[in-house]
Amino acid sequence: MPFRFHCLLVLLSLVIPAFAQDHAADAKIAFARAQHLQRGINTSHWFSQNAQDYSAHHTDTETTPDDILTIARLGFDNVRLSIDATPLEQAFHGWGDADFLPRLDKAVDEILATGMAVQIDLHPEESFKQQVRSSNDAVDRLVLLWRPLAARYAGRDPERVFFEIMNEPEVSDPYRWAGIQARVAAAIREVAPANTIIATGPNYSDIVDLLTQHPLPDGNVIYNFHFYDPHEFTHQGANWGASWWIYEHGIPYPPTEDSMAALVKQVPDLADRSKLENYWLDHWDAQRIRLLIDEAQGWAKTNHVPLICNEFGVYRQAAEPVSRLAWLHDVRSALEADGIGWAMWDYHEGFGVAVKDANGKSVVDPDTVKALGLKGK
Repeated sequence: MPFRFHCLLVLLSLVIPAFAQDHAADAKIAFARAQHLQRGINTSHWFSQNAQDYSAHHTDTETTPDDILTIARLGFDNVRLSIDATPLEQAFHGWGDADFLPRLDKAVDEILATGMAVQIDLHPEESFKQQVRSSNDAVDRLVLLWRPLAARYAGRDPERVFFEIMNEPEVSDPYRWAGIQARVAAAIREVAPANTIIATGPNYSDIVDLLTQHPLPDGNVIYNFHFYDPHEFTHQGANWGASWWIYEHGIPYPPTEDSMAALVKQVPDLADRSKLENYWLDHWDAQRIRLLIDEAQGWAKTNHVPLICNEFGVYRQAAEPVSRLAWLHDVRSALEADGIGWAMWDYHEGFGVAVKDANGKSVVDPDTVKALGLKGK
């Protein structure tokens, strides 16, 4: 055996076991910290999804300190804090509102002060995602954005501060997304060696997208997926996504032939109507939901990684309350049966566990709290 080759084998025999031990230790940390993400809520439209206004007035009134205390009293153990990439990037470059970052700090600290954990979720608008999908320069921009963001919060309690690489990346090529995600994770780890990272699949972070991915080399990672199946039910009345959803209202869950026979006629286009017909032909019920979520848990078990579902919900506007509550109960129950932590979408916007009254005050819906299995205080 050549001497140099022998030296290489000796070196590998030393390095590989050490790497395996470090990876196993890091994975143990991730599994332990996933226990802080068992029952969460999304605070949408606070620091994200409101591109026209991230002023102090907006962020001070959209979700208030009283709202954060209410969330904690209801029994949630974590908040997924979504942050739009554009105002964040502007703030780091000294553009835009000078107090954006201090206001974001305040929000993070208010959540942590209740004892809850916080998922710091980079939640870009569509234009940012489009660039990441097609431009390597935009990927560089994403990496450069995460370095100061992770560094800013690395000093907070790493047991309860999590870094989520990107919400629903909409990168259709799973191999491209895998490469992007690995680069961002490595950049985060350079400046935040102790924090746990949250990674996801490409596209819209559905279960099928998660199944395309292999775990990152970093062991201190939790993986997530989103669950809104079937969209014909959960997004009825929505004016985004499929154009025909806006025609739907009162679609029941679970569906039956008797209940759906007349309702499918709400959708004028025959091709779209057939999709709604398939909603009941496909027998959507608690068993079907459980089987789908089992697929996600099977991936996690195969890869020995912790898993959460940090978005699921039903748009309130056109759904019958009884059906909405039944779906929330069945999804939440399936997740918990598989030991998967969850975060509902969202607090007091279109899918909310609460609704805003005429004065802008959040009023908690006790039936939604019950469907989520929370006790409240």
